[in-house]
Amino acid sequence: MTDTTMKLEETTPRSVLSALKIGPLPITVYVPAALVCAAAVYSGKLPNDVIGGLSVLMLLGFLLGKLGQTIPLLKRIGGTAIMCLFVPAALVAYGLMPETALKAIATTFRTANFQYFFIACLVAGSILGMPHRVLVQGFLRMFVPLLVGTLSAIAIGIAVGLLFGHSPKETFFFVIIPIIGGGLAEGVLPLSIAYSEMLHRPQAELVAQMVPAALLGNVVAIVAAGLLARLAEKRRDLNGQGMLVKSGDDDIFGPAPSDHPIDLGLLGAGIVLSCVLFVLGMVLAPTTGIPGPILMIIAAVTLKLTKLLPAEMELGAYQINKFMSTNLTFAILVAMGTLLVSWQQLVASFNPGYIAICTATVLAMVASGFFVGKWLNMYPVEAAIVTACHSGLGGTGDVAILGAADRMGLMAFAQIATRVGGAIMIVIATLAMKVAS
Repeated sequence: MTDTTMKLEETTPRSVLSALKIGPLPITVYVPAALVCAAAVYSGKLPNDVIGGLSVLMLLGFLLGKLGQTIPLLKRIGGTAIMCLFVPAALVAYGLMPETALKAIATTFRTANFQYFFIACLVAGSILGMPHRVLVQGFLRMFVPLLVGTLSAIAIGIAVGLLFGHSPKETFFFVIIPIIGGGLAEGVLPLSIAYSEMLHRPQAELVAQMVPAALLGNVVAIVAAGLLARLAEKRRDLNGQGMLVKSGDDDIFGPAPSDHPIDLGLLGAGIVLSCVLFVLGMVLAPTTGIPGPILMIIAAVTLKLTKLLPAEMELGAYQINKFMSTNLTFAILVAMGTLLVSWQQLVASFNPGYIAICTATVLAMVASGFFVGKWLNMYPVEAAIVTACHSGLGGTGDVAILGAADRMGLMAFAQIATRVGGAIMIVIATLAMKVAS
């Protein structure tokens, strides 16, 4: 067979189509799979369970993720997260999301709590698969940029608010705090209850007032994370490649050895460890008063520091972390966009003053994380991304921000920034509102 014949065979239409992929699927597989799923949706035969929900979420997530990675401008600012979040939100708002698909997504995301399974695997794997020294240094140092970033965000946000005619009280309580309060369920919801009691205003009215700030702040954080990732590609000295802290000899350590072959048994061990740690957090939460996800982090850190787990168990947690982040991140983002993002509230918040306040608040936090992190011998890009997660919409907001930057290995640090930082701000805001009212 001649070289010319071989080249012709390599470039047949079939080989070209097979080379084109949407997510991990060749387009010759993706299109039939999507047609089967669409037929089930529009005939009302889609199972209202995790199987039906994951079918829709993964196929739509792979497609939107591919578009976000392809569209020229969008791919430079976290386009995958933006597409996966806001296209489904718009489809729901305009009545274009079929009811059958919507029910299956809600069952998977809410009833089956698949989002918590996803986050549990990411958190356990990112901690247990992390080098010991980096783990200790990271948790100790991250609170400094987080504190400086929070103070900077409040100061800059209030200053910009004054420029647009907003009072410091209005800006602080109804724009800044919803952004850095830890998300919707963990932040806006308890805030609205406390504000309602003290201000004697309907809770629904307060929720509607605060949600746009939380959403818009998260959008700014996603875009900032995407831009930071692009900066990291050009400036290797600023790029930790997903590692938060520099080692003493300035080597870059990965979160775990990546050259180990995938072990199916260890994947199972990783799932069990992730689930048990999450359950432990939920069991202890009512007794301690500490949120379950934070207790899960504490338990995982304790296991890592005491070296109670065999090394292969830590490797299993790391491998399930990589599996989940590689295959299910886009699906979780689509579920978030479908069920949590209000398109109407997001559009209603688009006025110059409101956008300026939200943008300035988040960028002040990100810039503080960048420069303070650099001063503390952390990788500036990673430090800034973790600090940006303080303005995320809870755990799922962290997924969106880290997904935009392709830094899912930072999930444990992001959860601390979001949940601990958010809880502290909720307490401060509640006490301050009590004094102010």
